[in-house]
Amino acid sequence: MRLYHLSIPLLALALAGCGAEPEGAAPAEQSAEVANARPDIVVEGPERHILAFGDSLFAGYGIGRENSYPALLEDALRAQGINARITNAGISGETSGAGAQRLAFALDAQEVKPDLVILELGGNDMLRGLQPDQTRANFEKMLAELTKRDIPVLLMGMRAPPNYGPEYQRAFDGLYGELAQQYGARLIPFWLEAIYQNPALFQADRIHPTVEGIEVLVEDTAAEVAQALPKEG
Repeated sequence: MRLYHLSIPLLALALAGCGAEPEGAAPAEQSAEVANARPDIVVEGPERHILAFGDSLFAGYGIGRENSYPALLEDALRAQGINARITNAGISGETSGAGAQRLAFALDAQEVKPDLVILELGGNDMLRGLQPDQTRANFEKMLAELTKRDIPVLLMGMRAPPNYGPEYQRAFDGLYGELAQQYGARLIPFWLEAIYQNPALFQADRIHPTVEGIEVLVEDTAAEVAQALPKEG
């Protein structure tokens, strides 16, 4: 059962993805090739290409891209027998507005059209004081682009903290579900559900998960990602 209420001691987690770096900046580990890549899990069958498009929660802030959510998710899907290949297009500090500006470029840069895009943004919008209607408009641009290209989408939902006020909370919390319904996207309502109440699974900033936290998130969400993939053929 998914819980949507955020506890006061962990309000910062509602701003997940809001790293200390400026918008569009990539952490050091993002700019270099991974020296010690994880061993590949051999899987037969056609490759399923996934584009993970998001902010520092996808970029592997503080833990390296080799331990990021997209990297460990790929391992988990391959362990299930899904020949998944996930491209990590996460950038620390990314807002929905910046994401709307770069999405078409990111899609054009793919050698193969993605079978699925996992869209994870919104936390930095709260940090920068964007109103929910602005965030919604930016998501609508991205979802319209993906619809035009006939690419299925899985939305990774976030939740606003109580101190933003009930009106802001209702508007922000509701936009993911409403957009998913409007554009026929799959939805994980609050994708930090499995870890947000456990500070031990976060780094010292209490915003970005540790490697162990990422492992828990992957375990909690991998089945939903697999279900979001369109059937082969």
